[in-house]
Amino acid sequence: MISEHPRAAAVVLAAGVGRRLGAEVPKAFLPLGGRPILSVVAAAAAASPAISSIVVTAPPGYEQEARACLEGLEIPSTVVTGGRTRQASVRAALSALGDEVDVVAIHDAARPFAPPDLFTTVVLAVEAGADGAVPVIPVTDTVKMVPGGRVSETLDREELGLAQTPQAFRVTPLRKAHDEAAAEGREVTDDSMLLESGGGVVVVAGDPMNFKVTTMFDLARAQARMGTGDG
Repeated sequence: MISEHPRAAAVVLAAGVGRRLGAEVPKAFLPLGGRPILSVVAAAAAASPAISSIVVTAPPGYEQEARACLEGLEIPSTVVTGGRTRQASVRAALSALGDEVDVVAIHDAARPFAPPDLFTTVVLAVEAGADGAVPVIPVTDTVKMVPGGRVSETLDREELGLAQTPQAFRVTPLRKAHDEAAAEGREVTDDSMLLESGGGVVVVAGDPMNFKVTTMFDLARAQARMGTGDG
């Protein structure tokens, strides 16, 4: 059950340039259903009753465009300049959170179809006592280890899962983990990697339609789902 005064924020990472798409503008500002992708994502996060504020990381020089994408939201929103890496952008966003925020749900703007209830689910899992919560979908293909282009092992797919965002965490330990990783020069591809070794990160059911827009094929798939031919 969501408390009457939730203290969870959403961080939307929109500072990537999307080189694999080859677009003229950063990925988060490409049109989807007549709106920039960032607008679609921010609206979904704001629609979750667990989320009380939003921080967006924008590419340098696109801060004003990012603010325009947040117009009309009914919760407080902030735009900060993102860093050179995803990890640096997360640290910048964490530094912008208010002291009242206990839990943060971190989401990649490249996943425009994360529903509001997924933000709620991961936040509730952390409020229930987990260090973090990650949406996961099952692996349906056979997965093989192929070092050097040769098959060395077949992994048990029953023990594997494909991670998505939003991923929720308690703010204080996540900040500490990011600071330690930065001091050690460690780079990670998602935030749960910084906390999962202690076993306190739990899994929740992901959404098969919560796919990541990385290539032009992904963008066309997203536009088809929205019933548009944006581009």
